[in-house]
Amino acid sequence: MAAEITRVGVVGLGTMGAGIAEVFARAGLNVVGVERDDAALAAGQGHLRSSTDRAVGRGKLTEGEQAELIGRVRFTTALDDLAGVDLVVEAVPERLDLKRELFGRLDAVVGPDAVLATNTSSLSVTAISAAVSRPERVVGLHFFNPAPVQALVEVVSTVVTSPGVVAAVTELARRLGKTPVACGDRAGFVTNALLFGYLNRAAVMVETGHAAREDIDAAMTAGCGYPMGPVALLDLIGLDTAHEILVTMYRQGGDRLHSPAPVLGQLVALGMLGRKTGRGFYDYASASGPAAPPAGRDVGRVAVLDPALADPLGELLAKVGLDVTTDDDGVRAAQLVVAPAVPALLARLDERLAPDAVVAVTGSGPVVASAAATSRPSDVVGLHLTGYAPGAGVAEVVRTAVAAPDAVATVAAICRAAGLTPVTCADRAGHLVDALLFPYLNDAVRMVEANYAGVADVDTAMRLGCRLPTGPFELLDAIGPATVLETLRRMHTEVREPGLAPAPLLEHLVTAGLPFSAL
Repeated sequence: MAAEITRVGVVGLGTMGAGIAEVFARAGLNVVGVERDDAALAAGQGHLRSSTDRAVGRGKLTEGEQAELIGRVRFTTALDDLAGVDLVVEAVPERLDLKRELFGRLDAVVGPDAVLATNTSSLSVTAISAAVSRPERVVGLHFFNPAPVQALVEVVSTVVTSPGVVAAVTELARRLGKTPVACGDRAGFVTNALLFGYLNRAAVMVETGHAAREDIDAAMTAGCGYPMGPVALLDLIGLDTAHEILVTMYRQGGDRLHSPAPVLGQLVALGMLGRKTGRGFYDYASASGPAAPPAGRDVGRVAVLDPALADPLGELLAKVGLDVTTDDDGVRAAQLVVAPAVPALLARLDERLAPDAVVAVTGSGPVVASAAATSRPSDVVGLHLTGYAPGAGVAEVVRTAVAAPDAVATVAAICRAAGLTPVTCADRAGHLVDALLFPYLNDAVRMVEANYAGVADVDTAMRLGCRLPTGPFELLDAIGPATVLETLRRMHTEVREPGLAPAPLLEHLVTAGLPFSAL
């Protein structure tokens, strides 16, 4: 292998491949860009021209720099033109048979020291490398789309990849201005394995009626500061693409986490693929906006009996003109009573409530136990204020199986009027935000536990690859490992899903009183 990679080739000049070629050319490297025929080659040239035209328009490149950049790329339909390169990056469609056939042909063309890299996002690098005579020089080099913009590159090694190859490719990624993250050959690598498990859980929530698509998306954008909610992100990625990636990862790893939610396959079968077809989980062709929130009961007075919420919630409600009391004596005249989930207190209040009053019990525990402590369980709703982003103000409005729809709507409307983001969900452990977030954090812990990737690398991968405000371990330490562990235990006990069992490493660090930053 060459001491330094200076001559590169890119096979497959679709949007991704052309973007990778642009990244190399921007860094001053000479590039051989290969496509299967003249029409595809012309399309690849068009991708490069369009991308660099946008850069010129934004003032990122001068016209002279653009001409020099394009001049560094030699376009061809002949694989033999790759004979003298130090590195070939394959960016053809995500089909194992296609990639293996290409690698077999490349094996006969490039020199003995050349590196062959695949840009696959979900296929086995090991399976691809089996098509060549020297698998030790095959590596995964997973750029993210759009390649000229996204900073992350996953450098994926198989069990036989030469350390020298990994070192050379990692050094090249840094020369390109990218941030490389090293990982092993496992389904989805770091970013997709964590991301698509999280997205799949969101799809299951929609399918089972745990929460509406809008509430799921609002919970994660407002509650965690994520740039897009998981359901909207699935539509953006394309439900066919998401389904295919999940199927591939499930076949490789056998993890139920990646077994696609049935609703994904059903929507794909109907041709409802997301934004690109105008309809997926959301209907993008419809001129009407979101449905108006359902009407609740009239509320003029609120009794806030939970001391932890008396100041923050009471002040918010008072600002919007509601009469707020924190005294038990004010319960009789209140149309909404906010109380802690203490059965003895709820039983005592039961006799004093106004006939049309709604009771919102606070906390993260099961709401049904509180409802059962009263003679009016249909009027009892859960209220959990949560959020892990600066300024987050998510109000989880938790409905039991017997909660009256207008009782749920009443609590949601009051929270909305107070400037909070209400999201409604079923009465399950973790409610909504934690039920999506904490299993994702647990999956990240399992990665580190398996020595697949390090804490810092996983955080970097998720921040850069998914544009999240914080990595999973940064967030886990901020929330508190003990809090995450306790909720995961409740979630696992409730449904006995193996994937929800807390990772042993999480339990060990909580026992030791250590944060993940200590690793």
